[in-house]
Amino acid sequence: MFRLVEKLQKAEAPLLVIGDKKGPHDYALPNSELLTYEAQMKLPYRLAKLLPTNHYSRKNIGYLIASSRGAEMIYETDDDNAPLSSWTWRQPKVAARHLNGIGWMNVYKLFSSESIWPRGLPLTHTQTVPSVETPEKTRDAQALIQQGLANGSADVDAIWRLLRNKHITFQDAESVMLSKEQWCPFNSQSTWWSKPAFPLLYLPSHCSFRMTDVWRSFIAQRCLWAFGSGVAFHSAEVFQERNVHDLMRDFKEEIPGFLQNDKIASLLTSLDLDSDPKSMGANLLTCYEHLISAGIFPPEELPLTRAWLADLAG
Repeated sequence: MFRLVEKLQKAEAPLLVIGDKKGPHDYALPNSELLTYEAQMKLPYRLAKLLPTNHYSRKNIGYLIASSRGAEMIYETDDDNAPLSSWTWRQPKVAARHLNGIGWMNVYKLFSSESIWPRGLPLTHTQTVPSVETPEKTRDAQALIQQGLANGSADVDAIWRLLRNKHITFQDAESVMLSKEQWCPFNSQSTWWSKPAFPLLYLPSHCSFRMTDVWRSFIAQRCLWAFGSGVAFHSAEVFQERNVHDLMRDFKEEIPGFLQNDKIASLLTSLDLDSDPKSMGANLLTCYEHLISAGIFPPEELPLTRAWLADLAG
């Protein structure tokens, strides 16, 4: 995290560290602020008391704090990622390649010749190489969410790790922009969120740990389409030295995605969402209500989603 602090200091941006019951209880880095579990419970957020403990979704508290302090951009990452020299502060406007077609896009194949795919991509689409618009060129686009790839332990599923586990170095290449009805999961390892997309930061609690950021990514992409925006992917901007994982446990927690990600994409595509930019939060709620009625999430997710939107609105 020392490298990240250095990068953030140059951008005059602070680092927020969100703890949990198991820690950390102190964080001695300059330009950083630790919110322990105890400190979170004293905040005026309804969500703080509804979120489960020792759960990844407690990162939601960090998003709320950053938003309340007037952030125009939120960069999220985890403690096992270090910025590369290519890491740079992002802006919503990006120059990117655009893709042909609709459906699932294995964006990793545009940055690597390896047999590799992002965690959350349906296994039936792992070997498909997306088609870039012809002639191949970049053009400006508004990307309210942007994903940087990770060298080293790239973000892949447990099947890839069990069969091929090795460090990956992605190729430097022009960024890629996904448009309407073009799906690719993105994660929470090195991700940029512009202010209009802040409502879409919400990480669900009532799903498996390995799907919380992936299912969030599908909902976020669907909501962005309503406003003519999408997600941009950049070549690697961090190196991940992955924390220790039980791969068979990861596999078990990814099974809901292997079985349901196609269904989730179909359910979300069928929705009729409001194109008014002020409806970002309402559209998020519509997505959750629809996925709950379809049995993807249990009804217990809805009170947390509503508390999130109420806390975000202040």
